[in-house]
Amino acid sequence: MENTFSEIKPSGRNYIAFFDLDQTITSAISGKALAIAAYRHGHLSNRNVAYGVLLSLIYRSQIPDPYKIVENMIGWVKGMPVAIMNELCTEVSINVLLPCVYKEAVAEIEFHKRQDAKIVILSSSLKPICLEIAKKLKIDDIICSDLEIKNGLLTGLPVGRICFGDEKAIRLQAYCVANGFSMASAWYYGDSISDLPALSKVGNPVCINPDYKLKKSAKLRGWKILKWRS
Repeated sequence: MENTFSEIKPSGRNYIAFFDLDQTITSAISGKALAIAAYRHGHLSNRNVAYGVLLSLIYRSQIPDPYKIVENMIGWVKGMPVAIMNELCTEVSINVLLPCVYKEAVAEIEFHKRQDAKIVILSSSLKPICLEIAKKLKIDDIICSDLEIKNGLLTGLPVGRICFGDEKAIRLQAYCVANGFSMASAWYYGDSISDLPALSKVGNPVCINPDYKLKKSAKLRGWKILKWRS
């Protein structure tokens, strides 16, 4: 399920440019920053911290199906009031993510705006974080992950699938079709091998500080590789 500002039909914009968030727009990692903030405020136990570190190590080992690991990483929010999560997301966005936004990312976003492109964050990051960043950077829309809520509390489960890997590519394509944009003229900016499915869908893939596997794939395909610095 897409999480966007509104259900917008064809906008008359010339084309669309999608940007990943973590380590693409900003050098920081939103999930890590959120967990640190939650721990500092007493919302995350030592046991959950240890479990998160373990999952992170498993994920970095490049297992065949990292989606389940990513899905398990959000389990620590179970039972948290949604109001507290929103406060943490705002804090992290303002104090951690925005100060780490790449100058080159801002310049690239502004370049596409001048060409009358629609700008969309396409990220596995949580909806409140993507909303805050999009508003501050004047980005048109977001496609991201959302958390299930029951009786004002988070269940520890996502709404639909987390916007990661193949799911990013599915949502990117669906958004283009629903809003009348050409995939051939679309752009996507990403940094990780998990972005490969989405990058492969657009006519203008751009790799930002790519990890080893993505860099290797990008070179084989002749994709643009950019080095952005904090």
